[in-house]
Amino acid sequence: MLTTVGSAASVVNPHISDDPGPALRMTATASLQRSGPALRNGFPPMSEVTLLVLDAKPPPRLGRLTGRARVVHADEASLAAQLPDADVLLVWNFTSDAVRRVWPGDGPRPRWVHTASAGVDHVLCPELVASDTVVTNARGIFDQPIAEYVAALVLAMAKDLPQTWDLQRERTWRHRETQRVAGTRACVVGSGPIGRAIERTLKALGVITALVGRAPRTGIHGPEDLDRLMARADWVVCAAPLTDETRGMFDERRFGVMQPSARFINVGRGALVVEEDLAQALSKRWIAGAALDVFEHEPLPPDSPLWEAPGLIVSPHMSGDTVGWRDELGAQFVELYERWEAGRPLLNVVDKKRGYVPGR
Repeated sequence: MLTTVGSAASVVNPHISDDPGPALRMTATASLQRSGPALRNGFPPMSEVTLLVLDAKPPPRLGRLTGRARVVHADEASLAAQLPDADVLLVWNFTSDAVRRVWPGDGPRPRWVHTASAGVDHVLCPELVASDTVVTNARGIFDQPIAEYVAALVLAMAKDLPQTWDLQRERTWRHRETQRVAGTRACVVGSGPIGRAIERTLKALGVITALVGRAPRTGIHGPEDLDRLMARADWVVCAAPLTDETRGMFDERRFGVMQPSARFINVGRGALVVEEDLAQALSKRWIAGAALDVFEHEPLPPDSPLWEAPGLIVSPHMSGDTVGWRDELGAQFVELYERWEAGRPLLNVVDKKRGYVPGR
């Protein structure tokens, strides 16, 4: 029988990277095996393992772990008291920054943290980064859904669908010409699996796409090329992780680099964009339009000026959330848990100093 303890957290708005390579796999395995009673494959008997779940509703389906772990549920208020007794922490409530706020600097703590999200900025804190706790993420779940969402935005803006819907509500028949998508240029910022999926999907539409990453390599431009590529792009798509280096990277100067006919799309993290600068760029028509699926503060407050920014499409952090996505997240965690249980190297291991899972 699956043992569960505690109660779920309050309801939240659900949201919102492959094999990290031999070095991180070996480091992760060694780290997990160093702590705790080494009784089987470096781990305690699974019946003694405490799996702590930082809850959101609906809770994850963990039926496959029946009889193999003691599952304890926590909310934000009880997390700090329960962390020291946990072997594994599943951050199911990935909109919460409670882990970052209450992670213990010293003493007992989970040996493995898994967050059911692509981004890890909500869990990483200096104490966790400095510890030997392994962090994994939900890399691979959201790639294609987000790419499809970006493609839908590109098509909607190129074909002026927002204006068509407005005119329909007004019962107004107004013929217009729209933009051909094939042959336009896109600059995709963020070369992880989400960025690469966006690149593939836009290329399938005939968009000439350039991918920008942390460092130049085959098929990927480095940061030094970003301004040049943005200046030529019809579409600038942000799918980068939030780190100290990327925070606020899209600001007044960067929007000033873009063409007046260009559009900006952010499906990465809200804090990558200086939102006041984007609102100004739209109001002054420095750029033709934008679409934001992520925001610095979520939910977006009703009094935010972004609601009224001309040419801006606002969506509630839903670009990766397709039917069945929660089940996929739960199944992914169970598969990772079974690898951990068997003493096999974990996948999707985050480089905590960089703030993301390194690519191949």
